[in-house]
Amino acid sequence: MEQMFVKDLLDATKGTLLCGKEDLPVERICINSKEAQVGDLFVPLIGEKVDAHRFLKMALEAGANVSLTSEHDAEGAKELLGELWGSGKALIRVEDTKKALQQIGRYYRNRLSLPLVGVTGSVGKTTTREMIAAALSGGFRVFKTPGNHNSQIGVPITMTEISSQDQIGVIELGMSEPGELTIIAQIAQINMAVITNIGITHIEQLGSQENIYKEKMTIQDGLKEGGILFLNGDDPMLKVSHAKSGCETIYYGTGENSQYRAEEICMKNGYASFLANCDGRKIPVTLQVPGAHQVLNAMAALAVADKNGVPLVAAAEKLAEFGGFKNRQQIYELDGITVVDDTYNASPVSMCAAIDILVSRKAERKIAVLADMKELGPETRKFHHEVGVYLGKAPVDVLVTYGDLAMEIENGAKKQNPALVAVHFQDNEKAAMEQWIQAEEKKGDCILFKGSNSMKLGEVAEHVCQRHH
Repeated sequence: MEQMFVKDLLDATKGTLLCGKEDLPVERICINSKEAQVGDLFVPLIGEKVDAHRFLKMALEAGANVSLTSEHDAEGAKELLGELWGSGKALIRVEDTKKALQQIGRYYRNRLSLPLVGVTGSVGKTTTREMIAAALSGGFRVFKTPGNHNSQIGVPITMTEISSQDQIGVIELGMSEPGELTIIAQIAQINMAVITNIGITHIEQLGSQENIYKEKMTIQDGLKEGGILFLNGDDPMLKVSHAKSGCETIYYGTGENSQYRAEEICMKNGYASFLANCDGRKIPVTLQVPGAHQVLNAMAALAVADKNGVPLVAAAEKLAEFGGFKNRQQIYELDGITVVDDTYNASPVSMCAAIDILVSRKAERKIAVLADMKELGPETRKFHHEVGVYLGKAPVDVLVTYGDLAMEIENGAKKQNPALVAVHFQDNEKAAMEQWIQAEEKKGDCILFKGSNSMKLGEVAEHVCQRHH
């Protein structure tokens, strides 16, 4: 955060200064009192189980310069702060601390002149964000969303972390409830928007794929006049969609309908190389992240880079250097076995993509360890069963399922391939599953780990890696 003072917070939130001085500097936003540092603004958020106002004084004692509050007036603040009252610490009264945080993010964004690219989608938005940032780094100093700060809370904080040295930014915009994407897109005020695909992630909250599509398209509520909407030209819903009036539509994919398309795709041991046809200009691309689906992510990155003036050769070179990150389709060649760790999260589409990666690897045995996929709504068992049918058609030697829902994966796989070797563990049998894997694994095996993050399958994958490191 650069050149922010209490006065700026008051301008942004229209709040009331209960104590402290307007010229007090603010260096960072903090929402966890345990992480409060000198110079911080502490924002006490009210959650379903915890109201962080109870930690307000603790944050100020830890060094925070200022805090918001929606629960204190001047008299209550004086009583709360005790010996801190009159120390110079500032307290600002606002109606709603979460909305005030969003107002601060929007205020800070208004002071920035750099262009921002917003990325959303049901599957693959984080990897696409990273690949776009990599391609853009061929011509710019790039800011990108840290971690998974893509929510109504994370995005405004992310805005304040952009510096004057950054030349362009790539911001991930998530969505788990109706209206959320509109809020965060309007905070980010993006110049370009990328929609990776329309799947069924969060269908539990949104009800149908059509509703998910409508919500994803609301990223344009924060798209500036004259902006560009990049759409996946291979997606059945997106390939017939268009940008709002006053904005340009660019399609990327593998078909003739896309201005930016991949041709002559070749897979070798799970990795793709192809010829990128960028609006008539062709350039070879080789990826170091596994999976055929990464071709679409790469084409999105090249389209964005090209539209921002990055030389295609430089963009392709940067893409070739990108190797992914922890728990997202990471391949580890260990002492005689190969581990594919794709445990960050899971949906039917990404589960099938992970199975494809397993199948593409050279191995004596191919073992899939698959756990529950969460937040798929009332048809969740049907979706798990369909993944099982998909796996049953593939040359997979052993299936290990983990969790109640994952049992449907085994049912679908065995229905398709009765001879498949399959073993199941409930989610309270994690230790037993680890012991089984340790006893059964052999040299020459390739083992895929895939499931929703809450299933903690990444810990199992890590133990296997440590054992063979």
